[in-house]
Amino acid sequence: MTTWVPDVLGDGYEQTTIPLGDDPDGEGQVEATLVRYQPPGVANFDRAVIYVHGFTDYFFQRHIAEHFAAKGYAFYALDLRKCGRSRREGQTAHFVTDLAMYDAELNEALSLVRAERADAPVLLMAHSTGGLVLPLWLNRLNRREGGSSGLGLAGVVLNSPWFDLQGPPAIRSVGTAAIGVIGRFRAKTPVPGGGLDTYGLSLAASEQGEWDYDLDWKPLAGFPITFGWIRAVRHGHAELHRGLDIGIPSLILRSKVTHFSRRYSSAVDAADAVLDVRQIARWAGCLGDRTTIVPIEGARHDVFLSTEDPRARAFEEMDEWLEWLHRGETTDHASGKDHSESGHIS
Repeated sequence: MTTWVPDVLGDGYEQTTIPLGDDPDGEGQVEATLVRYQPPGVANFDRAVIYVHGFTDYFFQRHIAEHFAAKGYAFYALDLRKCGRSRREGQTAHFVTDLAMYDAELNEALSLVRAERADAPVLLMAHSTGGLVLPLWLNRLNRREGGSSGLGLAGVVLNSPWFDLQGPPAIRSVGTAAIGVIGRFRAKTPVPGGGLDTYGLSLAASEQGEWDYDLDWKPLAGFPITFGWIRAVRHGHAELHRGLDIGIPSLILRSKVTHFSRRYSSAVDAADAVLDVRQIARWAGCLGDRTTIVPIEGARHDVFLSTEDPRARAFEEMDEWLEWLHRGETTDHASGKDHSESGHIS
């Protein structure tokens, strides 16, 4: 039986631990954390959503959970191993040497949600690095299970997904070769040149932003990027670029422009200060199935942490897409298609 305990986000939020056993990367026992939002007085939802964060991130966005709950979704969010709520003493933040390791907690989280919401179509949602991790997992699920929709998955919303390494072409060619060598033999060595706090300053309420979150779990300048981790990400990028078939429709939301800067300015508040949005547009077609991509004028890297107007536009675009998705679910139901299988995923 799953045990839920109060979460740090307060009233209506609960969490449960997902034990994952020995860390393949040798940092002891690892676990993930599934958070759910249960608003007082609401017991039944006809749909569910699972949210996955990015690098130097964890789930803290109450406004997303509350938006979905108002739309009839049971909301769940997953803090991956060594991230946020799930990181344990002595573990390297966000460190994995293979993104496929995350399949274990993703499979278990989906099984837990299916156990609680057996007949509810499940929407997936991810940000940044999570927007790479989820499609790779879905592609493997689709190959193994003969169709992601057969597991009750309805669609996926990707919020500024990380589809390629930003920077000049040499970084993606010669640089990736160097990452491959160093990442194999010195996996936990930090990559030089990290530590910019520009984006963090634009978000945090204690600085220039409006968002309250735990700066130990999401530092202003980010966690160090290690060679082993970025090697795993580059392998994931290569797999994406060869083409995936995730088996379900996707909505990709991104900023309209990129603005890289070493110093904070108001321009950082109206652009993606982390990723090159042109790369998101370029590789979106590699997901397979039906893909909708919407640039949001004035959005930040996390479009749902943008200032008020672009944030509202992002929610409007997502809601319109969800209405389209729901019409498809209704059509499938009327034609007798069953997308509501439940059970454990291994």
